[in-house]
Amino acid sequence: MAALGTLPVAGPAVPAYGTRGERGIDVRLHGQDAPWIRDDRFSWLLTAMTWALVVLITTPEGFDYSALTTADIPTSGSAASRLQWLGLIAAGTVFVLWRGGLAWLLLRRLNPFLIAFVLLAAASVLWSIEPGITLRRMIRLAAIMLCPAALVLVAWHARRFQQVLRPVVTALLVGSLLFGLVFPHLAIHSETASELAGAWRGLTTHKNSLGTLACLGLIFWLHAGLARETRLLTALSGAAIAAACLLLSRSSTALVTGAFTCIFMLMLLRSPKGLRRWMPWLTALFVAALLAYSLAVLRLVPGLEVLLKPVTAITGKDLTFTGRTEIWAIVVEQIQLHPWLGGGYGAYWIGPVPGSPAYEMVRLLYFYPGSGHNGYIDIANDLGGVGLIVLLGYLIVHVAQCLQLMKIDRAQAALYLAIFFQQALNNLSESHWLSVTTLSMVVMTASSFALSRALLEHRLQHVFGRPRSGSAPTQGTAPDARTAVIAVDAAHVPPPGAARS
Repeated sequence: MAALGTLPVAGPAVPAYGTRGERGIDVRLHGQDAPWIRDDRFSWLLTAMTWALVVLITTPEGFDYSALTTADIPTSGSAASRLQWLGLIAAGTVFVLWRGGLAWLLLRRLNPFLIAFVLLAAASVLWSIEPGITLRRMIRLAAIMLCPAALVLVAWHARRFQQVLRPVVTALLVGSLLFGLVFPHLAIHSETASELAGAWRGLTTHKNSLGTLACLGLIFWLHAGLARETRLLTALSGAAIAAACLLLSRSSTALVTGAFTCIFMLMLLRSPKGLRRWMPWLTALFVAALLAYSLAVLRLVPGLEVLLKPVTAITGKDLTFTGRTEIWAIVVEQIQLHPWLGGGYGAYWIGPVPGSPAYEMVRLLYFYPGSGHNGYIDIANDLGGVGLIVLLGYLIVHVAQCLQLMKIDRAQAALYLAIFFQQALNNLSESHWLSVTTLSMVVMTASSFALSRALLEHRLQHVFGRPRSGSAPTQGTAPDARTAVIAVDAAHVPPPGAARS
């Protein structure tokens, strides 16, 4: 490691995350344990905030399951719902400001396209076809950004992401099973349509939502077992609960994505050491296959439909994907009206309101699907071609950051990559990309923040050493941000993974 010499502390120490010293006192950092400390205060509060966010976005408002047979995505929530969301925004803002210096360091290394998406979504209020709806979506977006940001700024450690999300996901899955046994008329779809009849939705609002939740639970527990974060019996029990919910949901999309993602994660974590150097290339191959599959689904390249035959054999769906292509055709016509900037973030799917653009679904298809059932198409509809470019950049940078982290922490990088592939596949027939009405947005955003924090932590520890702690030395809080910026930038720290461990 390059010698840093003597770095002056450019201001008073901040005990929560700063160097111990006073103005004018030099802090010498020569690769030894640096005078910065872990701070685990408020860990429980950050966990509670994240759990509240997950429950809010997963369950119907007020736990009113009787309204699910007639209610669509609401255009506005109750006063209690708004208060809950605003409370999360306020709490997240307090934590981000409290750790303002560290937050700035994190922002510098956060996926830039995630920031671009937030700015583009906010700006779309200016040209939105329903500006009031877009503004309401921005309230949720603020909470979904601030809560994960606060989570990685306070009481951070390398396994913080899954240790916070895995318990709440498992609790919702267990609750879904119990809810289905006690109140089957509420937890199981009563519709007569073949794709819904008898399918479980559990504590969520739809069978596909339960399928996504179960798929995430399966990924978390399989990873916990493979990474030896829990006992094998515990991991198998958690995976069994997730698998049961996955089967009961009858979500073929979730089944296929779950199987693919779990196989991919097994290859990442249990492949022979001689093959590990080829895993980045294998990841790129998976991304290329995903792109080809996306083009085949959207029928943008003639002849690629042959790629769909194995998938339809597994899922039992025909090449119309249960009528989804008819929905896509109507949405594509709407996209052509606003090809570059879209019709505004979240402004199209406002419910079967007569006179609204989405009411065309009711007129032509005699039902209201609630989404375009393709995350890529819905992004193009909301934010146009610019939004699609931002989404593509976000996904590419996310994978690149995962490959960086793989050189440092292979197990954690495997989890982030698995979640990425689960989301990317799921969005071929569901609309979850950057959607504030789905749990997927929460998990993917938290993954992005945790990934950026892990890379930042590696660079900080390369310069400052490990933080002092009374417990086992793990990732801790950052030094004073002004000193850290000088140290990390001036030291010419090599990229993550370049140094010998």
